[in-house]
Amino acid sequence: MATVEETGADIRRRELAAFLRSRRERIPPERVGLSRGRRRRTPGLRREEVAHLSSVGVTWYTWLEQARDIQVSAGVLDAIARTLLLDAGERSHLFTLAGVADPTPDADSAQVPAALREMLRQLEPLPACVQNGRYDILAYNRTYGRLLCPLDDVPAENRNCMLLAFTDPHWQAALVDREETIRLMTANFRAYMAEHIAEPAWKHMLKRLQRESAEFCELWDRHEVVRSHSGKVKRFRNADVGLLHLDGTRLWLAPQAGSRLVAYVPADEESRERLARLHALALADERGEWTS
Repeated sequence: MATVEETGADIRRRELAAFLRSRRERIPPERVGLSRGRRRRTPGLRREEVAHLSSVGVTWYTWLEQARDIQVSAGVLDAIARTLLLDAGERSHLFTLAGVADPTPDADSAQVPAALREMLRQLEPLPACVQNGRYDILAYNRTYGRLLCPLDDVPAENRNCMLLAFTDPHWQAALVDREETIRLMTANFRAYMAEHIAEPAWKHMLKRLQRESAEFCELWDRHEVVRSHSGKVKRFRNADVGLLHLDGTRLWLAPQAGSRLVAYVPADEESRERLARLHALALADERGEWTS
C-alpha cells in the first residue's frame, strides 16, 4: 500500500519493477535459446540473462527491478521489451510506467483492428487513413499511400502528418496551400496537447518538431489555438496525376483528440478522374508493374 510520502514517480517505479519481474518470470529459458540447467531455482529468466540479452548492465537492470530512481532511454526500453517478448499492450504499459515516449508509432499501428483496415481498402479509390491525435498515421490505403508522397518509402517512425509537412520535400510540394495548412495544424496540435500535456509521446513529438524545424518553432511561439478546420476544399498537387480538389471528412473513432478516420472525396469531376488514375497507379505498384 502506498505511503503518504510516496510521490507518483515512486509509485510508477514500484509498478515498473513489479511488471518487469512478472514478465521475466513467465518466460522459459528455452524460449529464448537458453539452457535450463540443473540448478535453476528462479522461475523463468534470471536478471543477468535479461540484462545480457538486452545488452544492458546487470547492476543497472537490477536497479530497475529494485525501483531505484534511475533514468532509462527509449532504446534500452525497446531492447528490454523485445527480450521479454512483450505484446503491443505490454510494450505501451512499459513505456508509460517508465515515463518515456515510445518512438515507434507502429506500436499504435498494430492496434488498428483488421476490420478498420478492410474499411480503408473498401473506400478506394478514395484516399483514406487512420490518424491519432498527434497526427501519427497509423494505417492507410493504397491511394492515400501515393497522394502526398510515396508513403511506403517513409520509415514508420516518420509517418506523421505534421512532421512530414515541416520536413519532407515531397509532402511539402503536394500541399498547394501549405502556409495555411501548417498554421492550422500547429494550432490544432497546441489545442489538443493541452489534454495530454504530461504524456511522454506528445512531449517527444513536440521536441522532435522543435528540433527539426525552425518554421514549426516560429508558428508554435505564436500560441495560436484552433480546435477544428474549416470546411474549405483542400488542394493537393500530386506528382503523377496533377492538381486535385478534395473535400476532407473526419470520422472520430475515439473521443475528440483521439484516433480518427480521415477520407478525401473529389470536389469535382476532374479530380474524380485523377483519383481513379492515382488508384490505378497504386494497384500497378502493388503488382510490380511498370507504368509510364
